[in-house]
Amino acid sequence: MGTTVFERRRPPASVVEHALKPTRHAVFWLEDLPEGATGGRPKLAGTRVADLVVVGGGYTGLWSAVLAKRRNPNARVVLIEAKSIGWAASGRNGGFCEASLTHGHENGMSRWPDEMPTLTRLGLENLDAIEASEAELGIDFHFERTGQLAPAIEEHQVEWLREMHADAVAEGDDSVVFLDEREVQASVASPTYLAGVWEKRTNGMLHPARLASELARVAEELGVEVFEHSPVQRLETPGSTGAVSVITEGGRVDATHAVLATNVFPSLLKRNRLMTVPVYDYVLMTEPLSPQQLADIGWNDRQGIGDMANQFHYYRLSKDNRILFGGYDAIYHYGRRVRSSYERRPETWQTLASHFFTTFPQLEGLQFSHQWAGAIDTSTQFTAFFGTARDHRVAYAAGFTGLGVGSTRFAAETMLDLLERRENERTQLAMVRKRPLPFPPEPAASIGINATRWSLDRADHDGGRRNLLLKTLDALGLGFDS
Repeated sequence: MGTTVFERRRPPASVVEHALKPTRHAVFWLEDLPEGATGGRPKLAGTRVADLVVVGGGYTGLWSAVLAKRRNPNARVVLIEAKSIGWAASGRNGGFCEASLTHGHENGMSRWPDEMPTLTRLGLENLDAIEASEAELGIDFHFERTGQLAPAIEEHQVEWLREMHADAVAEGDDSVVFLDEREVQASVASPTYLAGVWEKRTNGMLHPARLASELARVAEELGVEVFEHSPVQRLETPGSTGAVSVITEGGRVDATHAVLATNVFPSLLKRNRLMTVPVYDYVLMTEPLSPQQLADIGWNDRQGIGDMANQFHYYRLSKDNRILFGGYDAIYHYGRRVRSSYERRPETWQTLASHFFTTFPQLEGLQFSHQWAGAIDTSTQFTAFFGTARDHRVAYAAGFTGLGVGSTRFAAETMLDLLERRENERTQLAMVRKRPLPFPPEPAASIGINATRWSLDRADHDGGRRNLLLKTLDALGLGFDS
């Protein structure tokens, strides 16, 4: 087996130790919200009657509530959140808002090749709508349509990028630009970069927690009742009434329809309990860069960056010129558990810090201000699945697998379409109509996922070559990703 660039060019341990010394375990995005942007909403008490009840106060639930009111301003909409708005994945992700609804073009082509032109167009339209929502809804979530840079950091990845660029050219897409070694290092000055592809229009960067808090504000202005700290205990659908009831410890909502937007957390529907697994992802955030440090790395176009490895890194600039650097480790814990204790993993932050200074050795001396983690809802098809239950009274979407910032809006539109029994491009998609295979129960899930992680790591050390396990999973349409 070979060694990766991060092993060949590892920085001194003293550099990593100094960089991590002042780091606090806290989510930068949540701390960076304006005063009064979070909290203060009541718990659900007593009984409410609604046309639509939404369970979950992340992006999926918030977009569902806002778009439902935009479709029908007179609709009575109630949203219930177990903790506080945007506290989970929606408040702590990297802020990459991608057009892809299929976890990338390659994954989409392997599963729904005939529908990819439609899926690609719908994804771009969805991203355009998110960008336009700042003006249309009067909100500010620091959106920048920067595109995304994919750098090759190993020799075998250069050919992958050439193929990616050639496919885009063949499809008439001139917004995908190939950069050779000199050009990519002129764009972002990392000595690890051998080439790059810059997809200029398929990604925007945003402030994750601000998107959640602003959507919640708009929802309330539109008349949505929002309740926090109200975990749902059960879902009831009495056969004779045609209604759905959501029950919490202190109250209930009786509604005509429900949207379940609980994503990584255990589904209220038994049929979906094995459809996702929680995968923990880890992040570092630097202190703000000085003007000289910014000049040392270039990055004038402020693209989001994600490398080509199976165990990939993603990184971006914040509005105040900090660098968020995350990814690489994707950790699954036995039993599909979601626990705050899993968010602390010092060895991963040490690895990320080492990889950061391998990527940007000229920033030696820079320190990290924040470290945090969060759980991602991963599905076997790497992207969201959809459906209805209980005589079409309940709609759900989950399994976004790390690319939910943009696609949650598409999911909200789709769930509302399904509840309204609309037949349109969204509801006729095979991606919407067909469910992926579930993950197996334990202990098979843990054994299989850990074997897959080991295989992905080996592939990164072996020129990208996939072993028999990975080839078998590819053939079956199964996978594990973050």
